[in-house]
Amino acid sequence: MTTASPSPAAPDPQRGAAVKAADRAHVFHSWSAQELIDPLAVAGAEGSWFWDYDGNRYLDFASQLVNTNIGHQHPKVVAAIQEQAGRLATLAPGFAVDVRSEAARLIAELTPGDLDKVFFTNGGAEAVENAVRMARLHTGRHKVLSAYRSYHGATAAAINLTGDPRRWPSDTGAAGVVHFWGPCAYRSAFHAADEAQECERALAHLADVIAFEGPQTIAAIVLETVVGTAGVLIPPAGYLAGVRELCDRYGIVFVLDEVMAGFGRTGRWFAADHWGVVPDLLTFAKGVNSGYVPLGGVAISEKIAATFATRAYPGGLTYSGHPLACAAAVATITAMREERIVEHAAEIGERVLGPGLREIAERHPCVGEVRGLGVFWALDLVKDKETREPLVPYNAAGADNAPMADFAAACKRRGLWPFVNMNRTHVVPPCTITEAEAKEGLAVLDEALSAADAHCR
Repeated sequence: MTTASPSPAAPDPQRGAAVKAADRAHVFHSWSAQELIDPLAVAGAEGSWFWDYDGNRYLDFASQLVNTNIGHQHPKVVAAIQEQAGRLATLAPGFAVDVRSEAARLIAELTPGDLDKVFFTNGGAEAVENAVRMARLHTGRHKVLSAYRSYHGATAAAINLTGDPRRWPSDTGAAGVVHFWGPCAYRSAFHAADEAQECERALAHLADVIAFEGPQTIAAIVLETVVGTAGVLIPPAGYLAGVRELCDRYGIVFVLDEVMAGFGRTGRWFAADHWGVVPDLLTFAKGVNSGYVPLGGVAISEKIAATFATRAYPGGLTYSGHPLACAAAVATITAMREERIVEHAAEIGERVLGPGLREIAERHPCVGEVRGLGVFWALDLVKDKETREPLVPYNAAGADNAPMADFAAACKRRGLWPFVNMNRTHVVPPCTITEAEAKEGLAVLDEALSAADAHCR
């Protein structure tokens, strides 16, 4: 990638103040106490950058919500949306539309195995919601298993599947969801000595959960191929294959959630490609068109598609396969192929981000572990490298979260927009980030981590 660094327009603080005032008067923000937030008024974005009305530029090391895989304002995607809007802006999902069919064909061409049918949704949570519904109808069973370290979305079934604390306020406790511990060698629930032992014990634990819950009651196991928001956790070799074997043994539908990990984020089109595992259902969103127009979906295996060959699938969305969203997907996938963006993500991770982050870890007492693939990395921040005590308590808020807040503020003062969650900072820039931009971001991280070091013992 050789994209030049963009230059924002002339500062316009008065316009920025008006934008923020309108936001504060009328916009109700997600996951927020409304009177305690101060949203940044953004004036524009391009490539790996965005900027405010005061002229401050930020290198987007969060890809917004880990979704602008192709970067901001990619001209080919913008042009495709404009062209589609001028030709056919919208049409109900029951019609055959050229751009919808082409988006489905391209996605099916990329997904592993026989996942050749695509049910379109508006985003990732709805994709998970419908995957669970398909699994329950296909098997005639009701229970669904998912990991504690996970995030699957905020709709009814998806939030119950979620393992992180965002589930708690909406947990019905009666949704048929059972949580289990997935592998995480750095913070092992199984007292494992290494990755191989972590894999073996995690699979034994899952087999026990299946046995005690009753295999005949379990419709699906839902896993993020690489756990995203809950820590960028790379599964140990053999784990996903072991889950696939357990699902096959008991007739359980295996669902891989690739909403965050898919479409180049890990340096492959799908994270499952790293391990050669084929699920029965695969959910996607985010990177499919970098969020330029909301789009998600479920890629469906032949076996599950056959269940609904002559039996109606009882689900649908007004905007399923929206022409503007599908046009953005077609343009995104085409550009990623033509510009070798997935290959670039793999290379920048292997040659720049991975080595750079490991060097940073050696210099900072607050960095306990570095893990990742492609442009999907996390630094696990600790008070003590020996004990691995997290820098802040689990689900910390207020004063308890001060060390992470100090670190995030230090990043932003230096022109870097970080992705921070609990005691971790994730390094998740666009797949198109240049080597120079990646090194610039790493240098800022290096400086900003001194703010976290101050809280170490």
